[in-house]
Amino acid sequence: MNTVTIIGSINLDRTIRVKQMPKPGETMHTKEIFSAGGGKGANQAVAAQRSEAKTNFIGAVGDDDAGKVMMDLLKDEKINLDGVKTIENESTGQAYIVVDDAGENQIMIHAGANAAFDPDYVAQQKALIEQSDFVIAQFESSIDSTVAAFRIAQNAGVRTILNPAPALDNVPEELLKVTDMIIPNETETETITGVHVTDEASMKKAAEYFHNLGIKAVIITIGSKGSFNDVDGESGIVPAFKVNAVDTTSAGDTFIGAMSTVLKKDFSNLKEAILYGNRASSLTVQRYGAQPSIPYKKELSEDK
Repeated sequence: MNTVTIIGSINLDRTIRVKQMPKPGETMHTKEIFSAGGGKGANQAVAAQRSEAKTNFIGAVGDDDAGKVMMDLLKDEKINLDGVKTIENESTGQAYIVVDDAGENQIMIHAGANAAFDPDYVAQQKALIEQSDFVIAQFESSIDSTVAAFRIAQNAGVRTILNPAPALDNVPEELLKVTDMIIPNETETETITGVHVTDEASMKKAAEYFHNLGIKAVIITIGSKGSFNDVDGESGIVPAFKVNAVDTTSAGDTFIGAMSTVLKKDFSNLKEAILYGNRASSLTVQRYGAQPSIPYKKELSEDK
């Protein structure tokens, strides 16, 4: 069983369901509105925990009702929250999500406490990081804090996984140089590398960009088509499962969190781990909400 430490965001999601996305200036009635646990970091942690990894979290919430809700939800998941601090006079991260009948979404994020914990706080979590097999981060919290965590991890022989989302125009090279595996989607890949992703050849070219920075393993998620992977001179596409998607909100987070629970530190079983992550995300997109949609390990056996 892998030990996975997530550094990143904890958000309370406010989701609105609509028939189709509103046009600029348009007013429409909603079909449903609800709140649920979210944040890319927290989603990935829930996915890892539900696939039975030993899961730790490094992050922050505010001293507000949303923070209490999120801490209670994550405690119920049995995630180790020793690395999560409550920041006074700060709001907990929140996301406002619109989902249409085609399963597509638009997401607006208020970072709040996610942007308020710093490298000094991360350094205090050194023991937590060093006891891990993998450390996973995204771009919904401080980049400086992520760099600090990845440096501690690499010095201890712990593998680092970067999910560069939401996309940034300028990703610090110092972060990429302490990344062992990177998992962008097509848009994020182009933003970082300048390579327009159209086919397997262009994904291979983008992978070379990452490898030249010292990143050992590259996975490019390509939506309903699956995932491209490139490691140790071998590359290919692992197809996604064909399902009827109703909400894609936490599909990528589920994929990463679930995959990390079965991945070997030398990446020798990467394709098998991707297949497991694909299976998990295929269930997630058939359900509404971020964390409520994430499956448990018992749901992911191959005979289901």
